[in-house]
Amino acid sequence: MPYRRLPNTDTSRLKALKKALEKGNELPPFKLAYSQSSLFKLQSFIGSFEQALSIQKQNYQNLVNNNHQFREAQRKARLYISHFIQVMNLAIIRGELPSRIKSFYGLNNNLKTIPSLKTDDEILDLGHKLIDGESQRCKEGVSSVTNPTVAVVKVWFDQYHDAFIHRKTLQKRHHASLENMTEIRQKADDIIVKVWNEVEDYFDDQPDEIKRKKAAEYGLIYVFRKNELKKKVSSDQDQGDDTHSFFQFHQKN
Repeated sequence: MPYRRLPNTDTSRLKALKKALEKGNELPPFKLAYSQSSLFKLQSFIGSFEQALSIQKQNYQNLVNNNHQFREAQRKARLYISHFIQVMNLAIIRGELPSRIKSFYGLNNNLKTIPSLKTDDEILDLGHKLIDGESQRCKEGVSSVTNPTVAVVKVWFDQYHDAFIHRKTLQKRHHASLENMTEIRQKADDIIVKVWNEVEDYFDDQPDEIKRKKAAEYGLIYVFRKNELKKKVSSDQDQGDDTHSFFQFHQKN
């Protein structure tokens, strides 16, 4: 016996809702296989479901489109912060700057390598320390680090910081739309189950084949299990029966 399969994607949910509403708009109440209260829910819900789905897709696309811009800003900030520290270390090696200046940037005076810049938090933390530290150091009348200067580093760091804040905003919007879709998706499932139950109850006195055929007109999907499908195809070929074309069925994976 084939079993009923509920939609499991947002696209299939929307298709099921629209198929049921289509019958509701076609038929008068006394011929409709589901209740007027379900029809009202369909009419009032589909618009909000489509809107929520559209917003979720748009927020996701905005995040994807922003990815290249953000990664480039991140790369530039990391590059200039790294170069600033490399130049400073070389100046210390040449004796042009004392190693103690590293303390202005919150760096270990004995550290010869560049601190990790793998994460956004590390880039933001070190970037702020370099900019603030160099500003404080230059107030003492000493020569600044050049090629790049901290002013150039700040230009690229500020662009990255703005891009970081913007990306966080896009991520929050995307997350909020996902949470909203989770809630509205449950409402869609509840409506579909109610409508499909009512449709099956309406045609319950019909033979199984006819029942499934009529229910399929309302969007219900019936699935043959693998062994049942083989028997069904074999039987239809022997009998020349094409009733399987009246409703949708798939193999169970």
